[in-house]
Amino acid sequence: MPMDKHTILKEYFGHAEFRSGQEDIIDNILAGRDVLGIMPTGAGKSMCYQIPALMLEGVTLVISPLISLMSDQVGALVRSGVKAAYINSSLTYPQYCEVFRRARAGQYKIIYAAPERLLTEEFLSLAAAVKISMVTVDEAHCVSQWGQDFRPSYLKIAEFVSALPYRPVISAFTATATSEVRDDISCILGLNAPFVITTGFDRSNLYFGVMRPSDKFAELKRIIRNNSGKSGIVYCITRKGVEEVCEKLCEEGFSASRYHAGLSDEERKANQEDFICDRKTVMVATNAFGMGIDKSNVSYVVHYNMPKNIESYYQEAGRAGRDGEPAECILLYSGKDVRTNRFLIENSSDENPDMTEEMRAAVRERDLQRLKAMTFYCTTGGCLREYILRYFGERAPSYCGNCSGCNTNFETVDITSEAQKIVSCVYRVKSASGRSFGRSMIADILSGSKRERLLQLGFDKLSTYGIMADTTQKKIVKMIDFLIEKGWLGITEDEYSVVTLTARSPEIVRDRIKVEMKLEKETAAVSMKETAAEYDIDPGLFAELKKLRSNFAAQEKVPAYIIFTDAALKDMCRRLPFNNDEFLAVSGVGKTKAERYGEAFCTLIGQYAEEHPNMKKRAVPKPVYTESAGQPWHESEDEQLVREVEKGMTVKEISDIHKRSLGAIRSRIKKLGLLEN
Repeated sequence: MPMDKHTILKEYFGHAEFRSGQEDIIDNILAGRDVLGIMPTGAGKSMCYQIPALMLEGVTLVISPLISLMSDQVGALVRSGVKAAYINSSLTYPQYCEVFRRARAGQYKIIYAAPERLLTEEFLSLAAAVKISMVTVDEAHCVSQWGQDFRPSYLKIAEFVSALPYRPVISAFTATATSEVRDDISCILGLNAPFVITTGFDRSNLYFGVMRPSDKFAELKRIIRNNSGKSGIVYCITRKGVEEVCEKLCEEGFSASRYHAGLSDEERKANQEDFICDRKTVMVATNAFGMGIDKSNVSYVVHYNMPKNIESYYQEAGRAGRDGEPAECILLYSGKDVRTNRFLIENSSDENPDMTEEMRAAVRERDLQRLKAMTFYCTTGGCLREYILRYFGERAPSYCGNCSGCNTNFETVDITSEAQKIVSCVYRVKSASGRSFGRSMIADILSGSKRERLLQLGFDKLSTYGIMADTTQKKIVKMIDFLIEKGWLGITEDEYSVVTLTARSPEIVRDRIKVEMKLEKETAAVSMKETAAEYDIDPGLFAELKKLRSNFAAQEKVPAYIIFTDAALKDMCRRLPFNNDEFLAVSGVGKTKAERYGEAFCTLIGQYAEEHPNMKKRAVPKPVYTESAGQPWHESEDEQLVREVEKGMTVKEISDIHKRSLGAIRSRIKKLGLLEN
């Protein structure tokens, strides 16, 4: 008798409940309907096609962009008891032939393949010989020329499907996609009246921070030390930057490795395995690293330079905290990053020979607009989470309580007079010299700088020279950025990024409208939010469980998180399972893993409990589900809830932030012993 979706979820994947959107996607696939799922990293996209794949009659073909992603996914499936394989260039010829033989014999339920393989003679022959019940397109945004990772090879997918003797169900998934990219995916893949679902882009366990340090490397060292022993990724915009940062970190004694397209295949593979298997804790990389990495225990992602767009940033930052644990996403911003990105956009070479010059120009213009949105993210004084969610078309409250915009000590300040001075200065500089200048020059003039270039141009003779001498240049630049973001000033898209007047500039100097912005309180010391406290677990037991997991990983030659994630080990610490039935209740433990590892882990836990008689088994409450979010209430949210109640926020305001019902919020407040507002 075939298993139902709930039984498969528990026995193969070790989870008792579906996450938001998963069940709807699975039901539509099983009903024979095409699906387009936009789900953030860590939301459980893979189970949306893996579970129906086990229930459908034939084999499911998963189109995936990177070899490492296929290897991780297939490795995890096999250890969960699922018959799966991949077909890519990493296989030897005998292995390649063996996979094809077994596939023809119907021994696999899921086969992963690179898009470049689809139209080869061997693959088309295989596709004609087996029953392909579903074609799943992972990282589906790669099919769109408007997507941030366009791959021409993805255009072969529709041709492959049309070459099949019958049309299978098509499911497509991506973590980040604007409405335009979603439409492009549906059209290019030829989805037939698809069920389209966006489960929400918010990742509540992630802390977002933007910093503008005078010394980026010193700040990076502080972040890594604060996350000592934890895995982290540091993204740099260029290969040269990767080399320099990695070398300096190693000189400082950090366990760091590097990854970029300029390295040999052998070194990239070795360095990646060192990071995945926790032999190196810090990976310094360009954006060439990450799409195929399924490492669940990344505790922080630092962008040493600003990326080119919000889509790339959110996807890269989202590689932190995939296990649901609290994690940090920090961006170290400087104006130089904008110029570097603009240069890369304007000098990029496109891989698609079918694109006309007009299309290339349109893509370049779109990339520059995305860069502007990314710059505004780095300079906004508001909630960073709200900015990201709004960019993807999702309504969100203006306060999340878990980003640098909300947690830094801000105050709303009337800057009407300062805005008038800034706009006036931009006007007078253009009138006096016949040309426009960048933010730094405008700020230097207003602050009364003695910089040689400024004096040579005679800008010290302007009436606006030194009229903001009591304001730091850094603060003036922030005000300029704010005026640009709101449209009262403009910024050119050329190499030098100069500040210009706009049609709205007269509102400042002529109409004298009131201008307010959020600024950091100068009297307050600003500090980055500390990572949320760990769950109440025994650190000694957790360390012993990690050692046992590492032993199994070494024996089986797989990354440790493939055996069990950190979140699963922490749940073992909370539940203290002493037998197989109790072990099956641990989050992330399915039937196959319980049979393979249960005895060893339960024995260790039992021995540890005997040696520490004061340690008690914690009662683990069932997650609280709400009709609005469909998500369990995680203990990591309690700290945020306490802060919100202490600030005097109402239940309605808190409900809007957490996206949970009023009843769920009141229940949690009561359980924590807090006074309701």
